[in-house]
Amino acid sequence: MTKENSIKVAIAGTGFGKQIHLPAFQIHPRTEVTAIYHRDLNKARSIAQEYNIPYAMDNFDDICSSPNVDVVSISTPPFLHYNMGKTALENNKHILLEKPLNLNSNETKKLWQLAQEKKRIAVADFEFRFIPAWQLLKEYLEQDFVGKTRLIKIDWLVTSRANPQRPWNWYSVKEKGGGALGAIGSHVFDYINWLFGEVATIRAHLSCSIEERPDPLSNNALKPVTADDTCLITLELKNGTPVQINLSSVTYQGRGHWLEIYGEKGTLVLGSSNLKDYVHGFKLFASNGDKPLTEVEIPKRLAFPQIYTDGRLAPFIRVVDRLVDNIDHNINNSPSLKEGFYSQLLMDLTHQSHIEKRSLVVNENA
Repeated sequence: MTKENSIKVAIAGTGFGKQIHLPAFQIHPRTEVTAIYHRDLNKARSIAQEYNIPYAMDNFDDICSSPNVDVVSISTPPFLHYNMGKTALENNKHILLEKPLNLNSNETKKLWQLAQEKKRIAVADFEFRFIPAWQLLKEYLEQDFVGKTRLIKIDWLVTSRANPQRPWNWYSVKEKGGGALGAIGSHVFDYINWLFGEVATIRAHLSCSIEERPDPLSNNALKPVTADDTCLITLELKNGTPVQINLSSVTYQGRGHWLEIYGEKGTLVLGSSNLKDYVHGFKLFASNGDKPLTEVEIPKRLAFPQIYTDGRLAPFIRVVDRLVDNIDHNINNSPSLKEGFYSQLLMDLTHQSHIEKRSLVVNENA
């Protein structure tokens, strides 16, 4: 059934796109999925039939030129994002772009500039900005709860790729945008900027502990892995605060995702030990001075109106809220490709720092 005053959305990408993008746009009261893209037309038609989507296409140009599409939501592998985003914007479509946004910050900058030229909305999927516990943490920081920050420590240690039998795919290839840095580091760099401000310097070491994986398309023959699975990164913020980041997707019984903030007035700790769902399970703990850490209750005003089995769905629906509001008011409020460019720039510098084995100055105007 057609929704009143709806925004018509095409989905490009049938992995994460089918799991999260598609249901979120169908749930949202202002959006409806009118088209699905897959390079295999039979697969596109099968998904369209399953989810009652009017149009199924294997030609991306046709998707972008369709009068039945207002927004293209892109969740294909990152090496495809730039050309897809460019085609959509050139056809005057708004875009929602999954992270990692592109292969490098120059691609993201070009898409952001094109979105501005075309007066189109371009949203980046940085979900952590919309998770209740993270929003409460943001409020505590804005209220100067910890005072001048002394140390920020981030651990995101999960087991998602710890099994060496997990199949080889594009994620295994650095040149295609694969690796832990793109998958989770992109989020970390965005929320560091959102919560604490800009970065002055960066130093990084990347490693790949599982150097081969079986390729199901080649009778499970082992293929080389060139993408990182563990990242050790040290930052200095422009306000002088040191930040230590430890990321890994190959840590059996890793501690999950934890952010620790130590300041002159107190301490804030936000974290989740959930290794199967990177949204469910976050709790916020606070301490004044040397008092014990105490869990802080998340207020109802920040809570999700509905919880889903897959924790990623509720914050993504809030990303869609932002997209719809931006379209209604014709303004690119964050998280836009402007914030996406900054996250991508820090990823570029992480790779450069690792290769050159030195600390680098962050200059977004370089």
